[in-house]
Amino acid sequence: MSVEHASTRTIEAYARGATGLPDDEVWAVEAHLEVCPVCRDRLTAAVGAGVPAVASLVDAVWSGLEPQVAAAPAPPSRRRRPAWLSRWATPAMVPWLAMAAAVTLAALLLDLLGGSPGPGSAGISPVLLLAPVLPVLGVAASWARGLDPAYELTASVPRAGLQLVLRRTVAVLAVVLPALLVGGWATGVMVAQWLLPCLAFTTATLALGGVVGVTRAAVSLVAVWAAVIVAPTLADGRTAAALRTDGLPVWGLILALGLGVVIARRGAYSVLGAHR
Repeated sequence: MSVEHASTRTIEAYARGATGLPDDEVWAVEAHLEVCPVCRDRLTAAVGAGVPAVASLVDAVWSGLEPQVAAAPAPPSRRRRPAWLSRWATPAMVPWLAMAAAVTLAALLLDLLGGSPGPGSAGISPVLLLAPVLPVLGVAASWARGLDPAYELTASVPRAGLQLVLRRTVAVLAVVLPALLVGGWATGVMVAQWLLPCLAFTTATLALGGVVGVTRAAVSLVAVWAAVIVAPTLADGRTAAALRTDGLPVWGLILALGLGVVIARRGAYSVLGAHR
């Protein structure tokens, strides 16, 4: 494909049923056709000239459907979601994002009712305990097979790669981070104490998701967090060292490593296994 449009050879091969085209080139052509009316017109002309049987079949089907479409009553007007919102989130994410915000509010209330421990205290802060896993759970829900009715369709489109993964992750963070910011401000917890673990866990989920699938990676990391950090913290009655200021350099390192792995393995997210 050229910089602006698909080549004539590619368009003609795609019109014949993608004969001889590699899979990645087919996906690139389909992604380009979504946004390029010029190449769609060229594809229509190529089908009519190179594959007349297909053109005849389309014309025959349309000739039978056109009277029915013309006679059908107009559908009731519906309020459509903005196009940009559809590119960043799916309706299946809405209840899970609302749940993440509600859990953050509950953690804030528990923190305030129990007495805010402050940034250097040994008390337990529910905001700190939940901050790393809240976005991870939202990302897992946005990719869960059983929660998204359009899962198979989404996982098979040409744009179902790292770009779509990052968009849904940003949509989750856009809801969770402001809620955590308010919670941290109200309880006196330093921003870095919850922000670095939150981002580090999210990038670690995406990095591991390129190997075992985003949902499986999220569930595994949440289980590890509950066993290694949450359970000992609740048992001892003291905030774990990983959540105090001493552990911030480690979280920064995990964040940098996670970003490096995601960038290095960005092609892995185009494989259907990444959507498990």
